[in-house]
Amino acid sequence: ESGEWTSLFNGKDLTGFSQKNGTATYEVKNGTILGTTVKGSPNSFLCTDKLYGDFDLTFEVKVHNSLNSGVMIRSQTKGGTAEGRVNGPQVEIEASGAKGAESGYIYGEACGGWMTPKALLKPHKHFKDGEWNRYRIMAKGPRIQVWINEVRISDLVDEAKFKAYPKGFIGLQVHGVGKGGPFDVAWKKLKIRELK
Repeated sequence: ESGEWTSLFNGKDLTGFSQKNGTATYEVKNGTILGTTVKGSPNSFLCTDKLYGDFDLTFEVKVHNSLNSGVMIRSQTKGGTAEGRVNGPQVEIEASGAKGAESGYIYGEACGGWMTPKALLKPHKHFKDGEWNRYRIMAKGPRIQVWINEVRISDLVDEAKFKAYPKGFIGLQVHGVGKGGPFDVAWKKLKIRELK
């Protein structure tokens, strides 16, 4: 018996979210959450105040071709403080470019790097550059599945990471860009249902 689908984002303001790390800006524009880079800022995260364990999450995302982004799941901060470094599993969001890229694979942000095994980290072009892309992330126990535009990209079982990160916030990342930018990333239609 799974829960009902509920919206994470009300379309009007950032109620239910708090920013952690970094100084990138997050604002609501035309019914989307728009994240924009700020020079010199480290990675920034707009995080749900509520914590989620097993869930099914869908959203649409559009990212600047020069910006890397991601969605943190079951994540936490070091020491549990707002200033502490955000860490946990992250589902990759990035433009495909000419050679394809790693969208939809799973990275351990500040907790060990790629969770997707090296042999499976094959560049692909299922992420459409400059367009809205539909993501679905299903996390149940140690298994995390990711679809982009209805194509399954990841099906990962990681017992050790699940033990360390069984539950936590969902966070929308704006990657640090040093002196580059400004670049932006936008999210909309964020919906979640908790899995029993």
